Amino acid sequence: MFLTPNLQIDESELSETFVRASGPGGQNVNKVATAVQLRFDVRRSVSLPEDVRARLLQLAANRISADGILTIDARRFRTQEQNRADARERLRELILRALEKPKARRATKPTRASQERRVESKKRHSQTKALRRTKLATD
Repeated sequence: MFLTPNLQIDESELSETFVRASGPGGQNVNKVATAVQLRFDVRRSVSLPEDVRARLLQLAANRISADGILTIDARRFRTQEQNRADARERLRELILRALEKPKARRATKPTRASQERRVESKKRHSQTKALRRTKLATD
């Protein structure tokens, strides 16, 4: 499966099973296995670089089993071919999202003006609360 010019996944790393799908289709639903379950072993894949593998494991954590197998269930269409293409496209999109390196965060200090605004805001809030606490002297 072609992802980018320098990253491809071998077809042998993908496994597909076809199951009966629910939803529209009439009696055809009860007879034909059109839904596709695409499985990809993320942890044992030799095609993925280590950093991409780690990001993919984190990105699709709720779809990955304890064994590290990513399962994509495609049952959107009525035909097996369309569901198969849909499952592969969804896997491709997931891996492409995992290819994007997160932007490194640079530590910065708050400016003096922002610190002063924060302190001033806290003082105002404190005064407001202090005014609520004072009891008026009765004559």
